[in-house]
Amino acid sequence: MAEHLVKSYDEQLSILTNTIAKMGALAEKQIKDATEALLTNDQEFVDEIVGKDDRIDELEKNIEAQVVDLITMRQPMAIDLRETVSAMKISGDLERIGDLAKNIAKRSRYVSVKLPDNIKKTIGAASEKVQKNLKLVLDAFVNRDAKVAEMVWNSDEEIDNLIDISMNSVTEFMEGEKNYIKPAAHLLFMSKNLERMGDHATNIAETVYYLVTGDDIEGDRPKGQSDILSGQ
Repeated sequence: MAEHLVKSYDEQLSILTNTIAKMGALAEKQIKDATEALLTNDQEFVDEIVGKDDRIDELEKNIEAQVVDLITMRQPMAIDLRETVSAMKISGDLERIGDLAKNIAKRSRYVSVKLPDNIKKTIGAASEKVQKNLKLVLDAFVNRDAKVAEMVWNSDEEIDNLIDISMNSVTEFMEGEKNYIKPAAHLLFMSKNLERMGDHATNIAETVYYLVTGDDIEGDRPKGQSDILSGQ
């Protein structure tokens, strides 16, 4: 009976890991699509992106239900709570990433002006770096790789620096023409949303590192220079 329970637990844990990976892939795609909608000013694409956020929310609820089942099944056997607590924390960060991507898509509706190349370049670069970090840290979770998680944690400063450049460029854009003030204000919040996504990827890196090692990552979290806005 005990062997059967252990096998059942391992199978459920594998399903939980796969569900988180699926949720992460959707969140990564949301970032890519939201950025594309902004840079191409594709309004039909915006509606499609906003609708997909519901799927991420559904997966988060699915993960919560799986965690409850795992804890219930293993309660008499001193379950290692690191696995289930980590899954809950990671799904929460992924849900927030999905929300922030949806927010970027929504705000892109108000940015109908032609964006300068330097703004498009830095926002695009920041988005790509966030997507890369998210993919790496999710791979680290699936493979239980603390080294890759720590690498992602250390690279968050690169995203912050790209966001600083982007926000400075947007500020100059805003100062150039009064009609640009409203779209530029949205761009500032959208840039900050990308930074927050990077922070959530870093949160996941910390969770994965703790899951694998049982320890916290040593040192202060690397950060860029400025903290202009707290976009939501």
